[in-house]
Amino acid sequence: TALEQLTLTAREGKTQPAEMQGGTITITNTGVFGVDTGTPILNPGEAAILCFGAVRDTPWVHEGQIAIRKVTTLSLSFDHRLVDGELGSRFLADVAGLLEDPTLGLVWQ
Repeated sequence: TALEQLTLTAREGKTQPAEMQGGTITITNTGVFGVDTGTPILNPGEAAILCFGAVRDTPWVHEGQIAIRKVTTLSLSFDHRLVDGELGSRFLADVAGLLEDPTLGLVWQ
């Protein structure tokens, strides 16, 4: 119930600052404003912040051919006291991998 209420409040753009505290990772979307990339600043007490840029149709090599693909830029800032560069880079690569192939996130039993 609490998650549903927070989701509804966020979608309405009415989330209060106090409701956005105590997290571990923040996701920010500068792309909604047409910005391709950003350098996100960590919120106090958080380990990382992941920034999504605008999704644009871009010429991209796919299966050996140039094709128009939907492409976005990701950037990650993290607290080096908690996360070293290797772990941060692996996390960013994993997020990119999931965006390229969402089936990687499925859990099969």
